[in-house]
Amino acid sequence: MTVTLAELTQRVARVSDIYARRCDIRRDDDWYALKLQEEAGELVAAYLKLTGRGRTGETGPAERRSAMADEVADLLAQLLLFARHHEVDVLSALDSKWFVHLRGES
Repeated sequence: MTVTLAELTQRVARVSDIYARRCDIRRDDDWYALKLQEEAGELVAAYLKLTGRGRTGETGPAERRSAMADEVADLLAQLLLFARHHEVDVLSALDSKWFVHLRGES
């Protein structure tokens, strides 16, 4: 699947709109920031389980890896929503903060 960052953000926003409507969630500035923190915590918890440093229950390695992948997706989606809500151009920010170091590289 090849999509642009803008297309990906738009798709994530549509899913978020459905979620907010179904669960009667009011998404304000705090909600976007707090959801980022929530999803980051869930990713860390999934990683700890995958690496044998958290309670795994009856799940096997494949299930734990899948759970961690799901949490990566959740965190990325929330980050895209946060950036969209706060009108952050992610590609421009990456270019000025990260990719500037690639200029002139051989």
